[in-house]
Amino acid sequence: MDLYSDSEKLSRLKKKANRLPLLPGVYIMRDRQNEIIYIGKAKALKNRVTQYFGAGNQHTEKVKRMVSNVDDFDYIVCSSEFEALILENSLIKQNQPKYNILLKDDKGYFYIKITDDKWKRIVTAKSSDKNGEYIGPYNSGYIVKQTVDEARKIFKLPDCSRDFDKISRPCLNYHIGLCDAPCRGKIKLEDYLENIEAATEFIKKGDSDSVSIELLEEKMLAAAENMQFETAAKYRDRINAIKRIRQKQSVVSVSYKSQDVIATSLIGETACVGILIFRNYKLTDKQHYFLDGFSDKESVYSEFLQQYYIDNRDIPPRILIDSEIKNFEIIEKWLTEKSGHKVNFINPKQGEQLKILDMCLNNAAENLSEKTERTGREMSALNELAQLLGMSRTPRYIESYDISNTAGSDNVAALVVFKDGRPYKPAYRKFRIKGFSGQDDYRSMAEVLDRRFCEYEKNEDEGFGILPDLILLDGAKGQISAVLPVLEKHGINVPVFGMVKDSKHRTRAIATTGGDISIKSNRKAFTLVTNIQDEVHRFAIGYHKSLQSRNLLKSELLNIDGVGKKRADSLIKHFKSIKKIKEAGINELCSAEGINSDVAAKIYAYFNKN
Repeated sequence: MDLYSDSEKLSRLKKKANRLPLLPGVYIMRDRQNEIIYIGKAKALKNRVTQYFGAGNQHTEKVKRMVSNVDDFDYIVCSSEFEALILENSLIKQNQPKYNILLKDDKGYFYIKITDDKWKRIVTAKSSDKNGEYIGPYNSGYIVKQTVDEARKIFKLPDCSRDFDKISRPCLNYHIGLCDAPCRGKIKLEDYLENIEAATEFIKKGDSDSVSIELLEEKMLAAAENMQFETAAKYRDRINAIKRIRQKQSVVSVSYKSQDVIATSLIGETACVGILIFRNYKLTDKQHYFLDGFSDKESVYSEFLQQYYIDNRDIPPRILIDSEIKNFEIIEKWLTEKSGHKVNFINPKQGEQLKILDMCLNNAAENLSEKTERTGREMSALNELAQLLGMSRTPRYIESYDISNTAGSDNVAALVVFKDGRPYKPAYRKFRIKGFSGQDDYRSMAEVLDRRFCEYEKNEDEGFGILPDLILLDGAKGQISAVLPVLEKHGINVPVFGMVKDSKHRTRAIATTGGDISIKSNRKAFTLVTNIQDEVHRFAIGYHKSLQSRNLLKSELLNIDGVGKKRADSLIKHFKSIKKIKEAGINELCSAEGINSDVAAKIYAYFNKN
């Protein structure tokens, strides 16, 4: 039985929670079997624990599932929030509760394998066996892949699985100078194996920095002086490949020796936390974790950071993070004591560090896009929009409204929905303004939002039953001010912004009650907002024109003897257009509701006078 429908148990837990002290501590949730299912910390135990047993519809699905299984809870009072953090970590590690995020290291170890074929190959491997030579193990699959790629490029080794004892056409790698193409039969086996041996030695020594370009240049010049031009060319190509790789590495190098970069892409209640690990001024690894049941970055990081660093001994002095979340100082203090050196969380606003943070966020968005079947561009646009608007969570479900009329006549409104960055047409809705006559866009917008959230409260319409993450109005400060009292009246807490156009009717900025936010420099967010504004405008204009056309048709039908408003509506509903009514015979006209043979004859005669 759901906890929120079990009034007796809910009442019991509420009473117990209300008796908790307003002191820092750790709370321990248990199920009916007395098993620990969740452990959390709190600055004030009473305030935190009572939230679980309040309105269930405010919780994420993950929290709802957890709370529905709670039968009782314990608590331990601590002297400080920091002490509560230490105790929470210890208890989570001991008990491994079901509903705490547990970042288990299931990546295993990685190896670089030199096969024992006739034509040896250098490949990546997840495990080792008796066949071939193995270098490793490595903790990072990223490092293994990067190292193998570098070795292949420097020593022009193949990355295919062709049979080199058979002559075949070379692939693109040969034509762009990345492979000697043994498939062509132009390189001797002993020369090929010599390259494999040199590449193996390169891998064992480390990376491209361990290779002396000066030494290779000396060998190249010596070979040229001895008229060994093919050997000299081989050294030249090797030197150029190393220089290209070092140039590429410098693009992702940083000004600080060691730092972790952490960013989160969030869509709905699914998050992807991306991590870029820089050591010795270079990117040495990248990781990502998927988490479910989180509605904002603050709740993600409150659990993730502890679990990620709990068994991590390699803690850098700097951690770049894409959030200005409160209470980082508690985790900073914990990591400082754990590592033995000062640790700072940094949220950069400009320069190199911001670019690296954006790179991490884009990687997280790409990984999340694969999981949610959305493109990385769509995910990045939603993340960028959330950041621009100061939202703590990425808006998955965006509603947009526009008003359309002609000097106050045929006054209509349109609602379009973008779900996960794409138009979601099943949720589109049309409105005819009913509360007043004439032209007043502010009153029209207020009426539409009022009707929309009245439907939400009824919970009878599937589309209206969803609460949006963001509302965008076609308009500026006036439209926002008109609808905010409506949302307050219905108890709706959803961010509302306007979409402002320039003199050429193109999206210019995002409007707030305090002024405009320039958006053109945020390319992805700008494109998304422009698409939303164009779509809602198209939908509103389309409905307005169809209504105008319908009214013109209706006014013409009213000129026919025997046709009143009711019969005119019936004809429009049945035939849809004036053309089809004109082309219809008397028998066809009689098929419309309320049209008898006498009226049908008059309609036919009206449109067929000649």
